[in-house]
Amino acid sequence: MKLLITGGAGFIGSAVVRLAIARGHGVVNLDALTYAACLENVADVADHPDYAFVQADICDRAALDAAFAAHAPDAVMHLAAESHVDRSIDGPGTFIQTNVMGTFHLLEAARAYWTKQGRPDSFRFHHISTDEVFGSLGATGQFTETTPYDPRSPYSASKASSDHLVRAWHETYGLPVVLTNCSNNYGPYHFPEKLIPVVILNALAGQPIPIYGKGDNIRDWLYVEDHADALLLVMEKGANGESYNIGGENERSNLDLVRTICGILDEKRPRATPYSDLITFVTDRPGHDARYAIDPTHLRNELGWRPSVTVEQGLERTVQWYLDNEDWWRALQKRDGVGKRLGTG
Repeated sequence: MKLLITGGAGFIGSAVVRLAIARGHGVVNLDALTYAACLENVADVADHPDYAFVQADICDRAALDAAFAAHAPDAVMHLAAESHVDRSIDGPGTFIQTNVMGTFHLLEAARAYWTKQGRPDSFRFHHISTDEVFGSLGATGQFTETTPYDPRSPYSASKASSDHLVRAWHETYGLPVVLTNCSNNYGPYHFPEKLIPVVILNALAGQPIPIYGKGDNIRDWLYVEDHADALLLVMEKGANGESYNIGGENERSNLDLVRTICGILDEKRPRATPYSDLITFVTDRPGHDARYAIDPTHLRNELGWRPSVTVEQGLERTVQWYLDNEDWWRALQKRDGVGKRLGTG
């Protein structure tokens, strides 16, 4: 298949691009190259004959129409989004523009292309979203595909809006769609403003490792390469109009997660004192959701998918990758907002 992948120079998008090429798909990577994008994430496939890159903003309808006309994709995998909650607190307008209006323009471009092609049933618009649209859980329970939406941040509200648009375009216009909502991703090429790379890089620099509140917020952690595998499976075999929750089945509190990373660093790059001595508790961010947890039963029963690694295995791979790729992350530390406390609002 030929896939139009939006946001393919970002963290999750680049993992999908690399895996899709490895599995024999053609890929058109459409990315605006905003602050969190990095073409080095896809450098390994940049010269592949089945790969093409288009620098364009998903809010630019003319550029989208041109990309569809030039490359004639069989499916769209929509990953382009503003995704950092702290940044959404400081500047929500960018999130509304990209995540809501950008998705609208992409849906309209896809619908026009699909209609011109004769409305083939084989076409798919795969919208990739987040479990944060469901809000916050208590000590028990899990998110399912039918959990009511309850977004708590400008970021999650913008993603919830985009989910609703995709469903509406399916119901109103018949556009063939699938949707996925994932838990927290981590792994290689993770932009250094997110929790796990912040922990690794601050620890290596001997700087305080910040943890919001008491560190008791719980997340379900999904290794990014497992996520890419699940996304391609849903794209290929997911039922038209269906939603699938993708989880790592690895719940950990933020404090436990950080301590695990510190323990891995103690083994791989020991120093005079344990890295956990650098843990520093800081003022919590506004509206911080207490717990996310995915029920992956629907995906497992219908398509047979489960994650391949535990969070301990994935973290060990991730830490090693950052130790081996210092040139990559050092260059990104110079970008706007990286290394600063955002979202105090």
